[in-house]
Amino acid sequence: MKKKRNFLLIIISLIVISLVGYFFLKPQTKDGSNLAITTSPLTRSESLLHTVVQIKIYHKGQEKVMEEAIDYIKEMEKLLSTNLEGSDVYRINHAAGEEAVKVDKRTFTIIKEALKMSEKSDGKFDISIGAVTNLWRIGDDEARLPSDEEIKAALPFINYKNIKIDEEQETVYIEKGMTLELGAISKGYIADGVKSIFEKHHISTAIINLGGNVLVMGTSPNNEKGWNVGVQNPDEVRGDTVGAVHVKNRSVVTSGIYERYLEVDGKTYHHIMNPETGYPVENNISGVTVFTDKSIQGDELSTSLYLLGIEEGMKYIESLDNVEAVFIDKDKGLHISSGLKEKFELKNEDYHIVENE
Repeated sequence: MKKKRNFLLIIISLIVISLVGYFFLKPQTKDGSNLAITTSPLTRSESLLHTVVQIKIYHKGQEKVMEEAIDYIKEMEKLLSTNLEGSDVYRINHAAGEEAVKVDKRTFTIIKEALKMSEKSDGKFDISIGAVTNLWRIGDDEARLPSDEEIKAALPFINYKNIKIDEEQETVYIEKGMTLELGAISKGYIADGVKSIFEKHHISTAIINLGGNVLVMGTSPNNEKGWNVGVQNPDEVRGDTVGAVHVKNRSVVTSGIYERYLEVDGKTYHHIMNPETGYPVENNISGVTVFTDKSIQGDELSTSLYLLGIEEGMKYIESLDNVEAVFIDKDKGLHISSGLKEKFELKNEDYHIVENE
């Protein structure tokens, strides 16, 4: 009888353990709610995408996921390189005027999205800008000031309408003389891709920083208000801010004339080009930060807003749902969209907030 009672106790104990395992150790839910959050993140920094990439995961034991994310970034860098022989962009550019090129589904998605943005911005955002950026090469060791004649000769080859895509075959064709450059959109797509990898592994709390493209997941373990994301000071190196906003599950993309530039005979030329002139954009904007749900949208917008200028750019931002922006002018004035005015915290006394009409 005693043996029977002991056997029953063992069975009951196993059932209890199974129930505990089900409720507390069961596989993580899609939102990652069962994956414990730590205040000491797993951090990885790499020199990729022509910048410093830093990723932080606020869950323990996620080394394999981190490796998967870094491998994905490296793979996308190779796929979209303009200089790496065999990459999708390299093959498209070298087949210009000759044939349509079958590309990876991810490359096709990026180019398709870029063409949509070109339509929305009336050509101000144009990935065929490569015909001109290849002359300037700002950010490379070979950077130079091209002649006016060279620039004028390249302008006819900047026209997104001459980029032909076939959705069924997933091919891309460009006319002879054209050159695609995906730098103004690729980091946003890649940041979203890293987020998808994390979600697949039930990671809910992380920071994905691709050098100007910051995507935050969840909220800070130290602050329920959200991650305190800074707005870059356009007059200083990356990391110095003029203010900050608390955000949750958002992408924050910053572009500025401080990032890459060329100095010739005392004159500074920044890297954001005007497709109509072939020269750097000339207006009163020194920096712009865009807040969106998807990083690819923020990447597209940060370039387009430069070309629109502050007044038109702000009107465009206000017409979009769930999109906000901070423009910084060259007089150290901050122009803040309506949805951020109550949230933005100014931290640099050299700057001031401009009350838009």
